[in-house]
Amino acid sequence: MKGNEAIAHAAIRCGTDGYFGYPITPQSEILETLMAEKPWETTGMVVLQAESEVAAINMVYGGAGAGKRVMTSSSSPGISLKQEGISYIAGADLPCLIVNVMRGGPGLGTIQPSQADYFQTVKGGGHGDYRLITLAPASVQEMADFVALGFDLAFKYTTPAMILADGIVGQLMEKVVLPPFRPRHTEAEIAAESPWAAIGRPATRGPNIITSLELDPVIMEEKNLRFQAKYRRIEAAEVRYEEYMCDDAEYLLVAFGSPARICQKAIETARASGLRLGLLRPVTLWPFPSEALARHAGHVRGMLAVELNAGQMVEDVRLAVGEKVPVAHFGRLGGIVFTPDEIVHALKERLQ
Repeated sequence: MKGNEAIAHAAIRCGTDGYFGYPITPQSEILETLMAEKPWETTGMVVLQAESEVAAINMVYGGAGAGKRVMTSSSSPGISLKQEGISYIAGADLPCLIVNVMRGGPGLGTIQPSQADYFQTVKGGGHGDYRLITLAPASVQEMADFVALGFDLAFKYTTPAMILADGIVGQLMEKVVLPPFRPRHTEAEIAAESPWAAIGRPATRGPNIITSLELDPVIMEEKNLRFQAKYRRIEAAEVRYEEYMCDDAEYLLVAFGSPARICQKAIETARASGLRLGLLRPVTLWPFPSEALARHAGHVRGMLAVELNAGQMVEDVRLAVGEKVPVAHFGRLGGIVFTPDEIVHALKERLQ
């Protein structure tokens, strides 16, 4: 099935309570598949096409406040419209899952694949000092697997998590093993797992107030400091990455999503001609695998960040390795996807 379809099936199977979305290419199959599967008849999962992206993210805000496993999905311009709501959810200390299947921009741009939403996702996007746990799938299998993982991390840290996929992974068709069914949580389980949730006030506690608003600057600073401490815990515990042929590499390619798969073919081509390349694929874009890159900087001659954009993740690669080795960028824009040979040529041209 397609990557988008895998997300929809995984959402049903992992106990999702509600999906609120709006169609936009190239992720519309998520909503379409959910509507076709009619999970409200089997698991009780709510599936609703909202009147707009702004409405959808605020429905997620409400569901998250009730301790429910709720999610939304969109593509680049639609995610831009959701940014205020995402900031509100982060500021209210709530968990949810957001899916962005990226297309080219800026503006309406193109429906072709891109990775130009990296800055928007890992550097904030909305206003304020907040972070999104960001998972970058490179296969249909990971599209399915990251739904449950995204929810687990979001609830573990009471913070929004995002699956950041490019349009290739969303439209790609591959074999996939779907996760086993998890039942939706009961009200008693929600009360136990999420004591902060607004699910009605029992006699045993006071009211739960869920808001991102605080007019006292002293209290607001304390709240922000608590957020920053939480983000440091996430950075210490949740970094994920994959290494491919790095042990003897002369040069390191750094890529996420579908470009990482193209890089694997480029490595095979280069090694056949005697050029030893390796690949480090960040699976979490935030927290970013900075320590792993710094470690590799001690034995490679250079690094090439390979992205479907004008150069975004490359900035975090440079921050990770400092002045230890030269770092260059190679990308294509407008929805054009590079070939393995172009990657090898770019590395030779910019680093050798």
